[in-house]
Amino acid sequence: MQNTKLLLTSFTFVGLLALAGCSFPGVYKIDIQQGNVVTQDMIDQLRPGMTRRQVRFIMGNPLLTDTFHADRWDYLYSLQPGGGERQQERVSVIFNGNDQLVSLSGDFMPGVSRDEALLGKDSGTSVTAPAQEAEKPKSEVPAKPGSLLDQIQKDVDGVETVPVPTPQPLDTSPQ
Repeated sequence: MQNTKLLLTSFTFVGLLALAGCSFPGVYKIDIQQGNVVTQDMIDQLRPGMTRRQVRFIMGNPLLTDTFHADRWDYLYSLQPGGGERQQERVSVIFNGNDQLVSLSGDFMPGVSRDEALLGKDSGTSVTAPAQEAEKPKSEVPAKPGSLLDQIQKDVDGVETVPVPTPQPLDTSPQ
């Protein structure tokens, strides 16, 4: 009688400990989003030489503006699906002394699809202005017709640029 009580108590205790490690299946966990939502379309609209106002119009207000690096804006976005692993994306936009866009770096690159990032291409490189790229001669091998690189090149060549709207000046003459 004493042994069965002890055995029943120990099985109950072990069962409760096993259930404590499991999550209850009916509990809903929300997705947690933080920061600026940055899409590939936004990055594709950025061009070297754009002003800060034009970049802000396309990208929105930056999440971080560093006091010590006034030339750099940082856009961060993180998403943690309910109960899942957190995913984070970062884009840094860099301006010159004339408040014009010089380069950007981070997880998004102009003309680079998410498929290329998944296939293992480096996403931490920086893109510089065309004048700086002209100094570095680069031998380019054409892609084979029908290959994935050829299809990507056709997609990139087919992208239409969207001009940034400029507001008309206000008429200040009295009527």
